[in-house]
Amino acid sequence: MSELILIIDFGGQYNQLIARRVREKNVYSEVHPCTISIEKIRELNPKGIIFTGGPASIYEEDAPKCVEDVFSLGIPILGICYGMQFMSHTLGGCVKRALKREYGQMEANLDTSSKLFASLDEKNICLMSHTDYVDVLPEGFKTIASTDTCKIAAMENVDKNFYAVQFHPEVNHTNNGDKIIENFVINICGCKGEWKMDTFATRTIEKIKEKVGEGKAVCALSGGVDSSVAAVLMSKAIGKNLTCIFVDHGLLRKNEVEEVEAIFTKQFDVNFIKVDARERFLTRLAGITNPEQKRKIIGEEFIRVFEEEGKKIGKVDYLVQGTIYPDVIESGLGKSSVIKSHHNVGGLPDYVDFKEIIEPLRDLFKDEVRQVGREIGLPEFLVNRQPFPGPGLAIRIIGDITEEKLAILKDADYIFREEIAKHNMEKELSQYFAVLTDTKSVGVMGDERTYDYLIALRAVVTDDFMTAKFAKIPYEILEIISQRIVNEVAHVNRIVYDITSKPPATIEWE
Repeated sequence: MSELILIIDFGGQYNQLIARRVREKNVYSEVHPCTISIEKIRELNPKGIIFTGGPASIYEEDAPKCVEDVFSLGIPILGICYGMQFMSHTLGGCVKRALKREYGQMEANLDTSSKLFASLDEKNICLMSHTDYVDVLPEGFKTIASTDTCKIAAMENVDKNFYAVQFHPEVNHTNNGDKIIENFVINICGCKGEWKMDTFATRTIEKIKEKVGEGKAVCALSGGVDSSVAAVLMSKAIGKNLTCIFVDHGLLRKNEVEEVEAIFTKQFDVNFIKVDARERFLTRLAGITNPEQKRKIIGEEFIRVFEEEGKKIGKVDYLVQGTIYPDVIESGLGKSSVIKSHHNVGGLPDYVDFKEIIEPLRDLFKDEVRQVGREIGLPEFLVNRQPFPGPGLAIRIIGDITEEKLAILKDADYIFREEIAKHNMEKELSQYFAVLTDTKSVGVMGDERTYDYLIALRAVVTDDFMTAKFAKIPYEILEIISQRIVNEVAHVNRIVYDITSKPPATIEWE
């Protein structure tokens, strides 16, 4: 890839969102931990570098820091929030702690003569989220933005091509933040914006052919968008040397096993094996309540099933997974906290009996995966299928997992999805599902006291699944769904609707 913007991560919650915003400019971006070596940075040869925000204070003993030689490479750098404070502190400025944290939308006064703010209005609403702030500029810098409460809300050193903002241009709460990112990537770094998805599939298929040759591979197929796209890419590259293994672990949605089997036996010419591993998985998960443990167990058990099935096929060197970039980042990257281990990344066991794991979509975001799916001819209903987590319903059941709980959740979730379809809301919602909580409450049914489970309904709207807003489903529809679940699903007597956005919550509950 000829053009790269390197995102250096200081533990910020918006790290992958920054990377996504850069890619929207048709420029490839990668997130690397702040511990990245200067040798690795030189090897990557980025056109520009962006420092992310982060929760730490620059004066803390273990505050995340990047190698100082990064400022001697002659590469344009944009610091965001903590990234601005790191830049200022390292280059001789002064960072101080505010009397109280500043969070929320603020009106900033911009110096629109700066390349960073070209074509913007002088007044701009920006999202602030910080406790520390730059009090004294480093030598050679000047202030290019301020607010009523932050006198240095942005700074620049034009001679060195260093820029920094205290606010977050990557989030929708900052007006024209997209334009600020564009100004840095295109106008300051000089990127041409030639990274496009229309050639990704062709390039990837050729790389797979070169890597695998006449070798054999098994694909971990869940039937979701990511694993389906990965499977078809592999199939186009190595043909019948690919075997797709679909594991029924008992944690899929109602009727999903039959749907997946129908798709991959009737619509695609691939070797397809279905493995009934329900008892095996549920036995391993019995009594486990910690969501991270659930993910680790499921990840390990998946690998063991694939190893066993691979041996039945013969010598298999490669395991194919539909891992995508948010999976990698959310499973922990350097200083970033582990939001949750994905069963196909952080949930993998230490020992894997394959020569190599192939993840053709590892560098892509969800919407990019969908573009590839269209490019290789997947039907639209499959490309637009809403996300479903690899650990399945295991992380939509809070607490321990039992056959009874699975039956309750499958039926409740099916009713929710069925009513959304009946009311033609499928395209309006990015993801929607039911959660079986570990809470029981008192109710009255047929003049009798009940003490049964509480079901939570979750629906979100999002462009990229990195941030999301709760969906405002009409009350009339929610009422129908609630009545149906309580009347048709045994052992449920209360329904709640989750109205939390991401952040602060994640989309899934666990």
